[in-house]
Amino acid sequence: MGERELRICIVGDELSVGVGDAKGLGWAGRVLARSRFDRPVMTFPLAMPGETTTALSQRWETEAFPRYGNEAEYDNRLVVALGRQDARAGLSVARSRLNLANMLDVADSHRIATFVVGPPPGRPEDEDRIAELSAAFADVAARRRVPYVDTFTPLVNHEQWHADMAQNGTGYPAQAGYGLMAWLVLHTGWHAWLGLPEDPA
Repeated sequence: MGERELRICIVGDELSVGVGDAKGLGWAGRVLARSRFDRPVMTFPLAMPGETTTALSQRWETEAFPRYGNEAEYDNRLVVALGRQDARAGLSVARSRLNLANMLDVADSHRIATFVVGPPPGRPEDEDRIAELSAAFADVAARRRVPYVDTFTPLVNHEQWHADMAQNGTGYPAQAGYGLMAWLVLHTGWHAWLGLPEDPA
């Protein structure tokens, strides 16, 4: 039998499906377009607008598990794309940490390899809170040896990111912003996580 078919579920809020991107690709579409798979692959974007980690932790199994297959035949993967809603909803950092930890622990118990993408910068008034959340999420992932992409720290003072956000005027990045997020994902363990050769670009 050949190598198992790859199935990737991407769970998160509207940022995970590229809201605000005129091309409709977002960061995930760009990352997948640059990934050279050597076996069959199915990807399933499972987004819910305005979702906190509490809501995400409660729904992801119901949506992802029916899309996975028997592990003997399928390589089931999970991408957790964390948004900025926890900062706006006033969730405690401890609660946000626990929500992510629970997701990663459940996935691990089912032998589903997980990859976490942290929240990017948003409104200026939310930056301190998002920075705190991103650091907490990174720690949770590191303790479980799960790859984590910090999109906040590299972008919070990035001129192109801020210009893109200002030009879009929606509170979401546009093509350039999602391109920056995709670059960070591609250069922070994505290929190694999937066992693929690195993208030279």
